[in-house]
Amino acid sequence: MRSGLIARKLGMTRVYTEEGAQVPVTVLKVDSVHVVAHKTAEKDGYSAIQLGSGTPKIKRLTKADRGHFAKAKVEPKRKLQEFRVAPDMTMPVGAEVTADHFVAGQFVDVTGTTKGKGFAGGMKRWNFGGLRATHGVSVSHRSIGSTGNRQDPGKVFKNKKMPGHLGVETVTTQNVQVVRTDADRGLILLKGSVPGVRGGWVSVRDAVKRKLPDGAPKPGAFKAAPEAQG
Repeated sequence: MRSGLIARKLGMTRVYTEEGAQVPVTVLKVDSVHVVAHKTAEKDGYSAIQLGSGTPKIKRLTKADRGHFAKAKVEPKRKLQEFRVAPDMTMPVGAEVTADHFVAGQFVDVTGTTKGKGFAGGMKRWNFGGLRATHGVSVSHRSIGSTGNRQDPGKVFKNKKMPGHLGVETVTTQNVQVVRTDADRGLILLKGSVPGVRGGWVSVRDAVKRKLPDGAPKPGAFKAAPEAQG
């Protein structure tokens, strides 16, 4: 099991195949993603690596955060996330993970936070059909109708679908195909849409329901830290 990747959603565009067919794609930006820490089974009870991306405001960093990044000898990061990995799939601390960590044609699972849409009615939130357009229905065409019975059970059951807050939920879209990667510019192009707003953070992992392509780099595509290179 390889590590995933942290990226930012730039938006959507289209690319063309050699046959001239257009493919809608979501563009993800991989910007200075570094390995910040390791988690080991001996010390922590599980095997994982911690990745960091983005540039925070230094004044907002706590003393503990500064020590954490200083220990890894990497610049402070705005976004931190752990990815479970096999013990033999770890990358060295301080290494920069690049966009060619994924290869064109492979499938990935993308996790992001959906757009917030505030308070929404039953028709928008749960795709209810609404009431009839005539036959005595007046004003309340978009209401949800009855939410329960009378004396028995005498209450509204928990988890009843009703109007309420819509969006701002963690959603994972599975089996999204990688159309193209550009390691020099740090771009990943995924077929179709992925959860999240423009500029929002998303995490990309190898698809759990698809086989990893033979050409995928193991343990991953990365640039070693300057100290390690020297």
